[in-house]
Amino acid sequence: MTITPIRTNKDYEAALARASELITLTSQTAIDELDVLQTLIEKWERSIYQFESVSPADAIKFRMQQLGLKPRDLEPYLGPKSRVSEILNGQRQPTVDQIRALHMHLRIPIELLIGVIKHEPSGRPEPSASAMEKLRSFGVMLANETYAAFIGRAKSLSPAVSMLRKSRTERTNAKTDFAALEGWCAAVMVKASEVTISAGAAPDDERSARKLAMISREADWPTRVVEYLASIGIVLVFLDHLPGTFLDGAAMRRADGVPVIAMTMRHDRLDNFWFTLLHEYAHVVLHLNSELPLILDDLDVNSTDGVEAQADEFARNALIPMSIWSGSGSLSLSKSDLEIVAEAAGVHPAIVAGRWRFEHSDYRKFSRLIGRGEVRKRF
Repeated sequence: MTITPIRTNKDYEAALARASELITLTSQTAIDELDVLQTLIEKWERSIYQFESVSPADAIKFRMQQLGLKPRDLEPYLGPKSRVSEILNGQRQPTVDQIRALHMHLRIPIELLIGVIKHEPSGRPEPSASAMEKLRSFGVMLANETYAAFIGRAKSLSPAVSMLRKSRTERTNAKTDFAALEGWCAAVMVKASEVTISAGAAPDDERSARKLAMISREADWPTRVVEYLASIGIVLVFLDHLPGTFLDGAAMRRADGVPVIAMTMRHDRLDNFWFTLLHEYAHVVLHLNSELPLILDDLDVNSTDGVEAQADEFARNALIPMSIWSGSGSLSLSKSDLEIVAEAAGVHPAIVAGRWRFEHSDYRKFSRLIGRGEVRKRF
C-alpha cells in the first residue's frame, strides 16, 4: 500500500478512482487503505470546496457521485428504499445511527450530515397552491387566517399536530408533501374538536373490533359506525386527502386524550374502507401513546414495520377471523363460496372479495363485488 498526499486535481481524481475500487473489497488491507485514502480525500475537499451552504442530502449525493453509487447502495446505511428516497430528497434528516454509518463507511464529514445550515428552509413551509385551495374549502380555516396561524391554532387542539415530523411511519409515500400533510392533520383536529365526546370505558379490543366489522352488513352502516365508535370513546372524521398527501387514514389523539380515527376514502371501495377503518382502530387500541401520538397510513405502501404489520394482522382477523378464512381462500373460490364466507364472518361480501383479491394478487376476479363507488356517495 503506497499512498501519497493529494496535491493536485489529478491526484484527487486518481484517489477517487482508487477509493471506488476499494469500497467493494472486504479484506482488512483494502479497508485500511480506503480509510487512509478517504481521510486524504476529505482533507483535500475541505481545502478546495466551501461547504457552508451544503445540506446533508447534498453531501450524500456528492459522495455518491464521487464513488459511483446508486441509491440502492445506501440501503445498508439508511434502511429501506423509501427511507433512502426521503433522505436524498431532503424530506428527512439522517438519524444518529445513519450519520454514524455514512461517516464510517463513506467518510462523509459528520458536520455536513448534521447540517451546517438547517436541512429544511427557515420558517414554516406552506403546502402547494392546490393543497391550500382545497384546505380552505374544508371550512376549517378562519377568514383571512394564514397557514401558520391555522397550524398554531390546531396545535392547541392536539399536540399530535406538532409531532408530525417525529411521527412519520414507514407507511408514508416518499413523494409526500409534508406541509400539505401537516395541514390535513390540523384540519382533522379542528373537525374532531367539534365533536362532543368523553373518553369511553376501555373496551375489549378484539370483541369491539368484531362488532365494528359486522356493522358493514347493516343498511345504515355510515351512521352506525360513527355512533358505535363514539360509544367506545373514539371520534371518527372523514376528510378528503389533500394533493400530495397519498393518504388513506390516520390515528391520532386530541389534547384531552380522546383518540381520533381519520379517513380520506381516497379509494372509493367498500373493501378498502373497512380494512382501513379496522387498521386505524388497531393503531388506536394497540399503539397510540404519549410517544407515538400520530400514525399516518398510505396503505398502498408495503411496510415491514412491526407496528404496521401488527395493525394489518389485527384488521384481517377482525374482519374475517382465521377460523373462518382458513381453507376458504383457495384459487377456486366462487361467488357463492364468497357469500358463505361473508355470512359466516358477519361482514359485507366486499370485504371477502377484497381479501381474496389481495392475497392472490388477482385484481380482475370479483371486481364487481368490492363495492366500487359505494363509499363517497354515502357521506
